[in-house]
Amino acid sequence: MPFRKYLLTGLLVWLPLAITVWVMLWLVGLLDGIFGGLLSGLEALLPGNGTSPMIVRLRAIPGLGVILVFVTLLVTGALVSNVAGRWWVRQWDRLFANIPFIKSIYNSVKKVSNTLFSSDAKAFRTAMLIQYPRAGVWTIAFQTGEPKGEAALHLGPDFVSVYVPTTPNPTSGFFLMLPRADVIELAMSVDEALTYVISMGAVAPGIGPERIEIQNQ
Repeated sequence: MPFRKYLLTGLLVWLPLAITVWVMLWLVGLLDGIFGGLLSGLEALLPGNGTSPMIVRLRAIPGLGVILVFVTLLVTGALVSNVAGRWWVRQWDRLFANIPFIKSIYNSVKKVSNTLFSSDAKAFRTAMLIQYPRAGVWTIAFQTGEPKGEAALHLGPDFVSVYVPTTPNPTSGFFLMLPRADVIELAMSVDEALTYVISMGAVAPGIGPERIEIQNQ
């Protein structure tokens, strides 16, 4: 029926925009909530626990938390780009490295973030096809590097570390170490592969002549 066809077509047009706006509003609300908590803490430190007119005005500005977080990250990045800034970062790391329980969380998150966001990082740069959870069943995976440390000593050379995302939520998944011969590198970009996973295969990236040439090499 044309009515049903038009309804589905309109839904496909507006759904991505609606979800994007919803996520952005959620993020703005989250950052504003954190900023509001900081203002509440600042109010508690004021003499007589009075409410400052400036704090009231700051609370009334929507999205100010997002702007301040962006400015803070920008200024922090600029400061730690020099010798003095890097010295303060080392002191900060040394402080958290001596706090029981906290140090394990802080060090783990720091290592992961350095691996993912460093300029020369190779994690999540290549999409792959692997057989998982059993032979004959294929899924999309992303290379995160190569096995290192004790795992590399037991496995030997020519192994790759991969992350297998779940569908439709790619933020959870499985970490696997596979022989390089058992994976197939894909020419599609990581963004295209993620779209393929999130859409549960409904949105497949196209194959242009340049991709066919790469795959045939």
